[in-house]
Amino acid sequence: MRGRRRGRNRPSPQSPPSVELAPAAAPGGQGAVKLLDASEPEPESPEDLPPDPHDPGDAPEAADTPEPEGSSGTDGSVEVDTREEPDPVAKKKKKSKATTKTSPVVDPDSVEESTPTFIPAEVSDVADEVRPVPQPLEPAAEVVEDVAAPAAGRQPQSAAGTPLPRVMAVANQKGGVGKTTTSVNLGAALAELGFRVLVIDLDPQGNATTGLGIDARNFELSMYDVLMRDCSLEDCIEPTNMKHLFVAPATIALAGAEIELVPAFSRELKLKRAIESVIDDFDYVLIDCPPSLGLITVNALAAAGEVLVPIQCEYYALEGLSQLMRNVHLVASNLNPRLDISTIVLTMYDARTKLADQVATEVREHFGAKVCRIVIPRTVRLSEAPSFGQPITAFDPASRGAIAYRELAKEVSGGTS
Repeated sequence: MRGRRRGRNRPSPQSPPSVELAPAAAPGGQGAVKLLDASEPEPESPEDLPPDPHDPGDAPEAADTPEPEGSSGTDGSVEVDTREEPDPVAKKKKKSKATTKTSPVVDPDSVEESTPTFIPAEVSDVADEVRPVPQPLEPAAEVVEDVAAPAAGRQPQSAAGTPLPRVMAVANQKGGVGKTTTSVNLGAALAELGFRVLVIDLDPQGNATTGLGIDARNFELSMYDVLMRDCSLEDCIEPTNMKHLFVAPATIALAGAEIELVPAFSRELKLKRAIESVIDDFDYVLIDCPPSLGLITVNALAAAGEVLVPIQCEYYALEGLSQLMRNVHLVASNLNPRLDISTIVLTMYDARTKLADQVATEVREHFGAKVCRIVIPRTVRLSEAPSFGQPITAFDPASRGAIAYRELAKEVSGGTS
């Protein structure tokens, strides 16, 4: 029998839907398969109608174009529709060329099986535009909880990762290098950042005390009473005019403490025990050491966790640095194993001289990352501020010295500089 596939499945007696090849944009002229139901209207062009054998008027025309073998008008015929060009001559050429390729009869059962995988062109265009929004992965929340769980029990830290509170001894046995200036102005700059800062004045000259506006006639207890009479450090602390900034004042009486501490019991740890009673109330404790390596400086090194060394950008400042490092090593070996020189600050930097550049280069090559990137310039305003009892950040906030110490505070605390 013509027009039927041999096999187990035979076509149903009902007329199956015909398959028409719609024109596509491909150069080969092959069209996409489109299913046409029997209820759809007839094609508009009479030339595209299939030949009807029952119509006597179309018999001669049907004879001119013989029907390909294996196809039938009623048994699921496959006909090529080429309506790309309006020219009838080109249409006949394409039609005659396309009709030479015969297609087997489409089995209704096979059509029904393949129809679920067929996506019309209109639906595919919409599917390309509308895509599902990716949803966040649920395990990410579990990871955040796992990371946040151990962080809840940690001590508060600065941005640099160093646990707070930090006790820093500002030490250098060379005088006039900017220890007191750095202690006062760095403490004021840290207080501006929101840290609670305590400046302990261990210098018998008491320059840090007067530099923060504290008059010796306005307090009863000083650091001499804390070291020699075992007074509480909390009773000695005085507030300043700046928020979050406090000072433990000193008087000239500390000059005799060097001799009085010699026979004292546990003389090197007196300051450490005094600081432990108030350490939870502050974020930073800056100890302004005297320009010597006596027992008062040893008390400061034993109580501190790190050493901040101001170095004047001149040759004499480098001579005593090796002796300071030797003493720090001795204190770390016998009294305070966690002590280390963590920060070196270049002070009194004069960019007009070659010597300042040479000293800065030599210090950076020797100590590397311990040297702060910010240098403190030599300015007159830094020298004038103590006479008014104010740090440079309050005396002249827009000066070069104030800007330098603000940037130094950010670098020391680990903030943006």
